[in-house]
Amino acid sequence: MRQFYLSGATRSYAFRKQQLLALKRSITDHETEIYEALYSDLRKSREECWVTENGFLLAELNDALRHLRRWMQPEAVPTNLLNFPSGSRVLYEPLGVTLIIGPWNYPLQLLFTPLVGAIAAGNCVVLKPSEFAPATSAVMQKIIEASFSKEYILYVPGDGATVIPDMMKNFSFDHVFYTGSTSVGKIIYQMAAEKLVPVTLELGGKSPCVVESDGNIPVAAKRIAMTKFSNAGQMCVAPDYVLVHRSVKEKLVAELKKRIVQYFGEKPEESYNYGKLINEKQFDRVSRYLQQGNIIHGGRTNRQTLFIEPTLLEPTDLSAAVMKEEIFGPVLPVIGFETMEEALHIIAENPDPLSFYVFSSDPDKETRWLNAVPSGGACINNASWHLTNYNLPFGGRGSSGMGAYHGKYSFDTFSHKRAVMKTPAWFDPALKYPPFKGKLGIFKKIIR
Repeated sequence: MRQFYLSGATRSYAFRKQQLLALKRSITDHETEIYEALYSDLRKSREECWVTENGFLLAELNDALRHLRRWMQPEAVPTNLLNFPSGSRVLYEPLGVTLIIGPWNYPLQLLFTPLVGAIAAGNCVVLKPSEFAPATSAVMQKIIEASFSKEYILYVPGDGATVIPDMMKNFSFDHVFYTGSTSVGKIIYQMAAEKLVPVTLELGGKSPCVVESDGNIPVAAKRIAMTKFSNAGQMCVAPDYVLVHRSVKEKLVAELKKRIVQYFGEKPEESYNYGKLINEKQFDRVSRYLQQGNIIHGGRTNRQTLFIEPTLLEPTDLSAAVMKEEIFGPVLPVIGFETMEEALHIIAENPDPLSFYVFSSDPDKETRWLNAVPSGGACINNASWHLTNYNLPFGGRGSSGMGAYHGKYSFDTFSHKRAVMKTPAWFDPALKYPPFKGKLGIFKKIIR
């Protein structure tokens, strides 16, 4: 792969466009197999697959294909007086051989969306899928191996705890892009740091959702319930818990119950629209949260089918695990608050969330909340949908990650921004050269 990259084969616009088109064709050709695999791994409906996996990915591909030529163009920038009459520009160069590590919750798009950016930027790529979504992993391997040579895009399945350290120990990648848990992200970061390899970490965290007293409660309930229980809650930007003003708490709870039944029926385990937990380990972890509060809706489980009912929970102890750990499942704590300070104290226990959501009809309140709660991204009167807009950067901050991608931001992540200044030889004032004595006054006028 290193030799192939150094040959320069990946650098031209024509090559990059051809590879993006090949990926697009292969995704389209394997559409039915993708649906079947995602149903097997996560019980996703075809419609949910299109919105969050296939269609999401194709939208990213189409955006890259539309704008690739412009993205690749050198960017002219101003030159300061000191360097007159030079010209300055920024070149977007590929990084080299990169590693992308994907998770299991959206196994297709969270592995292939950064791949779109890496291809567009002219890199070679090693892809490491999650071993916990085996059906989807098998289809993705077919897609990659049908489209690309192994010296260009290499697909490496297997146990992540073994494969990833082995690769990172024995090869120096030019960039590592990881999506997954914070605990594993720290390990990836440490391994990369030993070789000074730059990283992008797309992690998680407890994304808070605030519903103010003046929020539109029916709309808030619809939007919170839809995104929280999509993919059975296994979404990094799902609302992790709701802080609702006490004056409207009962109304919000009633609306949430109404929407859950409307979306998934009285028996969600039989619903076309409701998924399952990925495996028994995750089922057991999420099930423990049900013991850490008063269940106000849902709570039924079936370990054999990896089913946990969409559940609303009133935590009895804000220091319990359900309020300390990212839930990543269909359990939604609902907590009342009286003052903004009270709510901010709860949020501060888990700082720098990946996302933050606030429902209010008062623009001043929206601004105060956004200023008070740092997060990777945010929505006002919405939840989670910001990640579907490829014109916005998607990424975390602090413990929820570093770096961003989607659309042009993916291209930037996998590019080196090279500074280039060209100076003509016909203008070469003696002022720039020693001796410098007596020139301080002139320097002060030029450099300021």
